[in-house]
Amino acid sequence: MSAPTASIRLGLRANLAQFSLLVVVNALVGGMVGQERTVLPLLADQVFAIGAITVSLAFIVAFGVTKAVTNLVAGTLADRYGRKPVLVAGWLIGLPVPLMLIWAPSWGWVIAANVLLGVNQGLTWSTTIIMKIDLVGPHRRGLAMGFNEAAGYLALAATGLATGALAATYGLRPAPFLLGLAYAALGLGLSTVLVLETHDHARLEASIHHAASDGLTGRQIFTLTTFRERALSAASQAGLVNNLNDGLAWGIYPILFATSGMGAGRIGVLVALYPAVWSLGQLATGALSDRWGRKWLIAGGMLVQAVGIALVAATTGFGLWALAAVLMGIGTAMVYPTLLAVIGDVAHPAWRGRAVGVYRLWRDLGYAVGAIIAGITADLLGLRSAIWLVAAITAVSGLVVAARMYETHQPSPAGGAS
Repeated sequence: MSAPTASIRLGLRANLAQFSLLVVVNALVGGMVGQERTVLPLLADQVFAIGAITVSLAFIVAFGVTKAVTNLVAGTLADRYGRKPVLVAGWLIGLPVPLMLIWAPSWGWVIAANVLLGVNQGLTWSTTIIMKIDLVGPHRRGLAMGFNEAAGYLALAATGLATGALAATYGLRPAPFLLGLAYAALGLGLSTVLVLETHDHARLEASIHHAASDGLTGRQIFTLTTFRERALSAASQAGLVNNLNDGLAWGIYPILFATSGMGAGRIGVLVALYPAVWSLGQLATGALSDRWGRKWLIAGGMLVQAVGIALVAATTGFGLWALAAVLMGIGTAMVYPTLLAVIGDVAHPAWRGRAVGVYRLWRDLGYAVGAIIAGITADLLGLRSAIWLVAAITAVSGLVVAARMYETHQPSPAGGAS
């Protein structure tokens, strides 16, 4: 064992302080997106008077594409230069976002702010994932991802609810975005001063790993994660579709709810309910995937999501839409941390960061794909037709997982993909 890793230990208990700090940091990362979830679709409609839904959802396309590409870069940078510098850089880039949203004189400014937000999310969220996987080692990845994603999406939900209430009381700007400004400042401070580098934990795990890293190139890792390796590729397509329907919920649902006569406060409740159930559910589902396995939680979760989306399309009213949001949250909780655990199961520690980056490239492209598909369909056929289409795509994705993915979780440390 090399000197830098001599005092390093793997495991949640051994690294509880740093793990807990990273949970807090990722909550702040999620809050940065939460500042937009309720307010931006309403800004497009009520302040900037953008009639075409496809145009109004351009901010989600900009966010999704930028975040997806940054995820890929973040994994490579984290493997090459370490995790902490990437995390700090992400927060520096995120600092201007709330100010740009407050002062935006045109929709182009909003889109530009979401380009920066995509970079911020790609660098910070990818890095907190990699760092938690580094710390806990091979046995508790599902639990670690459950905590990571729960923190981010609970903060997203709480911020969406809070910004809806602030918008209803004080208007759409500037009050809702002051939360985001506070999140960015606190996240930068914690990441710079208190977060420690975890790269040596990954090196330690690599030194005791059962399989060789095979010296894979970036292109080989991209091909494995995207097409060749059955579990990795099935996870990548499921991640894309999951965020495709999350993009629908972000961009289309507030508009649909507003057309029914709901005010910003009640819309904020519905917008927050889905990620709230999603975030809290992950505290259970991540750990359950360590006991029950990954595959059927993912396949079943995609089908539960499809039922929830279909219920939004088929019904009207706060109560039924709230039930649909709960179903979507349960399904997403079954899927989200489990997909990340699959990547951690299969990818060798030596190229894990890059594999996470490729997976998150495809997953977050789902935001852009969802916004484009939903926007075009809504403009041509109406809002509910767009929602029905996404429900069908989500169901098909679950069937793909059932047919293609094998079970990746083993009770003892598993070998990596060759």
